[in-house]
Amino acid sequence: MNILILGSGGREHALTWKLAQSKKVDKIFIGPGNAGTSNIGTNLKLDPENFTEVKTGVLENRIDMVIVGPEAPLTLGIHDFFSE
Repeated sequence: MNILILGSGGREHALTWKLAQSKKVDKIFIGPGNAGTSNIGTNLKLDPENFTEVKTGVLENRIDMVIVGPEAPLTLGIHDFFSE
């Protein structure tokens, strides 16, 4: 399973670190990520609030699951964007 974690803070680093321990996870992408997440997964230059950009990253990297760390994309409607 390929996973994208949106965000760049400590919360996203902790999620990346823990998910990397799972045998069910093939690749972890973090958008935009930080220096710490780049040691665990692959950082992608994504703006979590630019849903079109996020969707392009999801399709290009064959992402199976997106985990949203920051609240802003949630309040702006990322779930609804992907549900349409």
